Amino acid sequence: MFDVAYLDIPPLATAGGKVLLPGSKSISNRVLLLAALSHGKTTLHDLLASDDTAVMLEALEQLGCSIEKGADCVTIGGLGGQMVNTKAALFMGNAGTAMRPLTAALALLALSGGEGGKGGEFELSGVARMHERPIGDLVDALRQLGCGIDYLGNEGFPPLRLYAGHVKLDAPIKVRGDVSSQFLTALLMALPLLAKSDICIEVVGELISKPYIEITLNLLRRFGIDVQRPLGADNWQKFVIPAGSQYQSPGSIHVEADASSASYFIALGAIAAGSADSLAQAEIEILGVGSNSIQGDIRFVEAARMMGAQISTSHSSLRITRGAWPLKAIDLDCNHIPDAAMTLAVMALYAEGTTVLRNIASWRVKETDRIAAMARELRKLGAIVEEGNDYLTITAPTKWQTSAIHTYDDHRIAMCFSLAAFNPARLPIRILDPKCVAKTFPDYFEALFALTQARTVDIPVICIDGPTASGKGTLAALCAHRLGYHYLDSGALYRLSAYAAAQAGISLDNGDGVARIARDLPVRFQGERIFLAGTDVSDAIRCEAAGMAASRVSAHLQVRDALMALQRNFRALPGLVADGRDMGSVVFPDAALKIYLTASSAQRAARRHKQLISKGNSATIWHVQQDLEARDARDMSRKAAPLKPADDAVLLDNSYLSIEKSVDQVIDWWQGKRPF
Repeated sequence: MFDVAYLDIPPLATAGGKVLLPGSKSISNRVLLLAALSHGKTTLHDLLASDDTAVMLEALEQLGCSIEKGADCVTIGGLGGQMVNTKAALFMGNAGTAMRPLTAALALLALSGGEGGKGGEFELSGVARMHERPIGDLVDALRQLGCGIDYLGNEGFPPLRLYAGHVKLDAPIKVRGDVSSQFLTALLMALPLLAKSDICIEVVGELISKPYIEITLNLLRRFGIDVQRPLGADNWQKFVIPAGSQYQSPGSIHVEADASSASYFIALGAIAAGSADSLAQAEIEILGVGSNSIQGDIRFVEAARMMGAQISTSHSSLRITRGAWPLKAIDLDCNHIPDAAMTLAVMALYAEGTTVLRNIASWRVKETDRIAAMARELRKLGAIVEEGNDYLTITAPTKWQTSAIHTYDDHRIAMCFSLAAFNPARLPIRILDPKCVAKTFPDYFEALFALTQARTVDIPVICIDGPTASGKGTLAALCAHRLGYHYLDSGALYRLSAYAAAQAGISLDNGDGVARIARDLPVRFQGERIFLAGTDVSDAIRCEAAGMAASRVSAHLQVRDALMALQRNFRALPGLVADGRDMGSVVFPDAALKIYLTASSAQRAARRHKQLISKGNSATIWHVQQDLEARDARDMSRKAAPLKPADDAVLLDNSYLSIEKSVDQVIDWWQGKRPF
């Protein structure tokens, strides 16, 4: 996950490949609660690992459920309708799929007349945005049952206090359906706790997001609850929980991949062209969800086809290629795909004509007011947007603009706007707070970059060159971390070449022999650790002797040529920070920012001396300074890429700068070169 303040996505050109999506959020949190309410143990396979499921798991554990986590499964020990802990304060984050159903289940368990019979007291709260998301219609319905519920803040919104009441089942339970389908879902999942007789739910008004109710009904059947619809399968106004209904664990259940998340990759296939060197059109294959999906958002496929995408389906996969181009504008009632419809708004940026998305009022009570947010961010890119109470119209930009996209702590805004990086003006896109995707798809950007390609010249590079002990490695690594970029420690490659050559019995003076080793180095960087052929050699190549050996082999032109292609292969999405001695002058001469980092030899010697002493090595500052100055002279006088600043490099003397100040300076220079 990109845990950075912002992520700059370079202009993207092509895409192709396979992606395995994480488990469905809607299914994951439903089956977690149903497993918790059931008798016995339930093993959940392919459960979504995200912020929303994490808060549900933590809440269930607080309530007394046993939780066993395996490599790709989670086993829940159910409560069987009985409370273990009768008092708890539960934090729900911004997870509506946890807050609403748990409110209903705990309110019923707290009833003195419920099956649990003990009564109880619970507090449910969340982040600030959760306290702005309405829950009053659900609370009103639960109070009809006799549940004790108090608002701890504003009327109609969390946080809530739940406490014991007295069961009242003498009339149908009425609940509004035109604000959020999660209120009905919460009642359907919780009411079997009281089903000593038939319990009737009547929906007041038009029910929105009906496909999410289909998910709920489907999963309830898997757990032994067969909800009746006395007015027919096509009628959404009345539901009956049959008398005697009891949760029965299915033993194990597999969570299908998230259909809402599939929408971004369906759109990717519809927007992206194939690579210029391929005769075939690029294809995106989505694994884990297909025509057999129980999720309503699978019908996004229909909308994407209307806009021009070519899509083939199997029971558990989708294949997408670009069809009509530009895409075709559509006018669509999106009530059946409320989450995935956000992706249509970004696809409209590539469509000819005006796209109209209707019946999306539920967007206003999601993680943010999505209608207002989408309109605001689409306009930043140059789109013409009209915002209504329950609709958006979008006309593609006549002149694209770039901008920093505010994500409002909303995972879906971050993901769908990443697709704006395919804009024909070849402008980068900045996504603010990209880590908000952790709510449902923590590795979204990694998955996107694995499928997409950019022109090499469009992938940004920052080069930090300088002499030994100038601190360039630490500075480059911290800058890369701050920006979410890859990091290349070129010095490590020379150290590795020398190390591997020595292991193979090759003299370091044998340039051709060392070059043969260097050309096929099986190297992998993982954070601060360096692996050679799967073995961690970080400590072995960071000693003083390894540094001197690296200086010797770097003098061989053959070795430098052998490592050139390997170094340039580190230039990958979303960007690279490279440190060395010739990164800006030789390896990446087109780098957008080149920095020559230096400090006085006395300052560098003091730093290196401190490092040596901390590792238990004996040394004097005088000897360290002599060694550094000798190495500087050798590096500056070598025939192959001598150490010197690139012609267009910026000088940064950090003799008296802290590392934090140095990082801030580099980032400030970098920001000055960005278009945001």
